[in-house]
Amino acid sequence: MTNIPLAQADIGPEEARAIAEVVESGRLALGPKLTEFEQAMADYVGVHHAVAVNSGTSALHLILEGLGIGEGDEVITTSFSFIASANCILFVRATPVFVDIDPTTLCIDPACVKAAITPKTKAVVAVDVFGHPADWSELERIAEEHGLLLIEDSAEALGSTLEGRLCGSFGHAGIFGFYPNKQITTGEGGMVVTDDDELASVCRSMANQGRGEGDAWLEHVRLGYNYRMDELSAALGVAQLSRIGEFIEKRMRVASWYEEELAVWPELITPTVADPATSSWFVYVVRLSDDFDAAQRNAILAALEREGIGCRNYFAPIHLQPFYREVLGTKVGSLPVTEHVGARTIALPFFNRLTRDQVARVAAALRAAIDEVQRG
Repeated sequence: MTNIPLAQADIGPEEARAIAEVVESGRLALGPKLTEFEQAMADYVGVHHAVAVNSGTSALHLILEGLGIGEGDEVITTSFSFIASANCILFVRATPVFVDIDPTTLCIDPACVKAAITPKTKAVVAVDVFGHPADWSELERIAEEHGLLLIEDSAEALGSTLEGRLCGSFGHAGIFGFYPNKQITTGEGGMVVTDDDELASVCRSMANQGRGEGDAWLEHVRLGYNYRMDELSAALGVAQLSRIGEFIEKRMRVASWYEEELAVWPELITPTVADPATSSWFVYVVRLSDDFDAAQRNAILAALEREGIGCRNYFAPIHLQPFYREVLGTKVGSLPVTEHVGARTIALPFFNRLTRDQVARVAAALRAAIDEVQRG
């Protein structure tokens, strides 16, 4: 049988035409498509500025750098995320302080954030995990009360909302990522989104080797990086963003199929979207019940892979990664909810063009794998 991948981009004729137009124009960098994509993203999210860059990681790095976060500062964040959200804190020589997550949304727990604040705390980086918005109302209240910068890692949540407000518009600034498994893709790519005029200007300068806006090509006003997005990627982004409504509808449909197949299984906890949030569904991650351990989860993943089913343990807690244990001295037992969840997650195939029959095949393979593990 044909393998079912974990993720797959939805690329159509519109995207092919957009890329061809850029190739034919001969303008492959720093051209009109970059500006068009930035403006379209700012308009969509409802912010004043969007700065396109080569990855979501670069976007988050620029925000931290641009806000003056640095050595001696502590930044509270989640360990249940892709590793880049913590790495960027180390990029600016600040210290990540990991706190636990809400067991339902899997986003950072505001009560844990509040408990972790010290005189060294400068900022909070919260993640909209798997496309589910964090508790931004409470996080904004805590940040304001303690004079903290609040940064939204919305790399996984383009199109998700909380109380009618789109992800990416919370906090002081936010980011998106456009890797091929995201809601829209530019191949590689990311975006800074903010209402802060000065921060947007600084991020744009740093992304372009430290050049000031309007300055000559070989004039550099600050330390910068080559984080630019090229015209081909921007053109792909414009075409993809124009289809975001269609994409979210498809992803919600696939999620509903999985819910129909899996919700009644006592061995699984299926993802929920807590009102008043909506999710644009980055991935579909189920959790095994407390009766299972990490070794059994890994055996189930291996069984699915043997059947040609793409799957992964989303996420492996950052604080337990060898590098972080060495650098920060983090240990097992420090974040019980994160560790409990991280030992039992299974990301199933999830993308726009996944069919109902493929979802049924995934469910059947998962059922067989669970039964095999339970038999021992």
